[in-house]
Amino acid sequence: MFRKTAGEVLVELLIEWGVDHIYGMPGDSINSLIEPLRKAKDKIRFIQVRHEEAGALAAASYAKLTGKLGVCMAIAGPGAIHLLNGLYDAKLDHAPVLAITGQVESDLLGLDYFQEVNLERLFDDVSVYNQRIMSAEQLPAVVNQAIRTAYAKKGVAVLTIPDDIPKFEVAPEARKTNSLIVYPEITPQKQDLEKAKAVLEQAKKPVILAGKGAKHARDSLLSFAEQIAAPIVLSLPGKGVIPDDHPFCLGGLGLIGTRPSFDAMKEADTLIMVGTSFPFTGFLPDGAKTIQIDTDATQVGKRHLVDVGVVGDAKKSLDWLTEHITKKTDRSFLEKMQNEKEVWLKIISHEESEESLPLKPQRVIQALRQVTTDDAVLSVDVGNVTVWVARHFHMTNQQMIISGWLATLGCGLPGAIAGKIAYPKRQVFAICGDGGFAMTMADFVTAVKYGLPIIVVVLNNSKIAMIKFEQEVMGNIEYGTDLTNPNFAQYAQACGGIGIRVEKAEDLQPAFEQAVSLKKPCIIDVVVDADEAPMPAQITFGQMAGYAKHMLKEIFEGKKPDLPF
Repeated sequence: MFRKTAGEVLVELLIEWGVDHIYGMPGDSINSLIEPLRKAKDKIRFIQVRHEEAGALAAASYAKLTGKLGVCMAIAGPGAIHLLNGLYDAKLDHAPVLAITGQVESDLLGLDYFQEVNLERLFDDVSVYNQRIMSAEQLPAVVNQAIRTAYAKKGVAVLTIPDDIPKFEVAPEARKTNSLIVYPEITPQKQDLEKAKAVLEQAKKPVILAGKGAKHARDSLLSFAEQIAAPIVLSLPGKGVIPDDHPFCLGGLGLIGTRPSFDAMKEADTLIMVGTSFPFTGFLPDGAKTIQIDTDATQVGKRHLVDVGVVGDAKKSLDWLTEHITKKTDRSFLEKMQNEKEVWLKIISHEESEESLPLKPQRVIQALRQVTTDDAVLSVDVGNVTVWVARHFHMTNQQMIISGWLATLGCGLPGAIAGKIAYPKRQVFAICGDGGFAMTMADFVTAVKYGLPIIVVVLNNSKIAMIKFEQEVMGNIEYGTDLTNPNFAQYAQACGGIGIRVEKAEDLQPAFEQAVSLKKPCIIDVVVDADEAPMPAQITFGQMAGYAKHMLKEIFEGKKPDLPF
């Protein structure tokens, strides 16, 4: 009687769980898994990446975008080690990811064999499930448990598979388990909702801070805001929860935020945090009554003092409060903040229309907005580029993915690859600085190889510009921030894609229009001003003092300082 090998069973289980592609690089300790993947290529695709880090970042991005399991694969030793950065990105942003790694053969473990690394110890901190497969019979149940745990705990599951195991046949007596995940419905307790209601009834200047945990509750959030006459401020991961141009939306908060959001928090007497564990508590109001709504009880009061905690689904919680709270008739605070927003939009509109050379990065984001469809996917890298997109890209129904809590450079391109695989009919953009793009740029070839018509926008200022600014605000002279870049447009062409170099304002919009019309992998290499500082909406005395020290040092060393104020 024909029996399936453990490698074949693994691939069948992945397909049963709905996995239709895997990111990875073939190699000796996983070749016994690559063969069954080859045989099943009509049902599950193997996406060969040029660096395992890019594969793990792509898997994490896919999970963030879709809620489905992202899967990546690597050999033992160096390949597995390369996965770590992308897996930590998934861990910190609570994305379900499965990492499958090879290992030396079972009888060689513990002998300091070629490429042997203690992978269970290596992955212990990053994972919610971490197991070495010990036998072919054990594999089916462990695979199901790993995937079930990744979904249930929204984190990383790691399976380490010695090279001999996938070749063994799975005996009929192997443990049988389900490829099934069920989700709880988290209903808030009425007594907590009543406490929140009592606080809200007394509120004069309420402000809502919404995060990604409110993304499924847009209509409920807006109805609630209307009921209590509260403006809505968004965390960076929460950008897109409501449209940026909605009358209730004041924009982001913190160093990448807007002036009206800063002022609203400064004046607020009541703060309602919905689906966010906002870390930069210095931007939250002092002394305001605070209500926090979250599905995870461990997040309530974790970073900021709260008066009322509501553990439950955002939609259910907000719907109950909207129904039971008296509608506010005094809308003066809301209207004041809306007027401030109009002034702010005029200020940033002036920045976006600036056509001086080198081009302002804000101008590039404005040009991007003109060609972006309502359902586009934006994969945003880390650095100054995050500031420009957060402030100047006015989202409607687009999806944006970022490396939120890890903030790792290089996430933009892998995220765009994952976005195009997830949604092949949508526009997909990677918006990167030159520093971030250069970290993973080898995988632009991956987009070309698999015919993924992504558009990579590189803000090229030959600087690690955010670090330059941070050093200057500390009062130091910038050091170690200069970059020597290739012509990224020529690089795109060398890879077999489309490359467009933009150095003048009149070439900017035509470049974007050409890129979206060609429907091929494309890099738009835009030369931008390295001295355009990502100034916060409100400049502190400490920042001014630090920058003054920086200017004095530049003068004493015979350099002419660049003034961002």
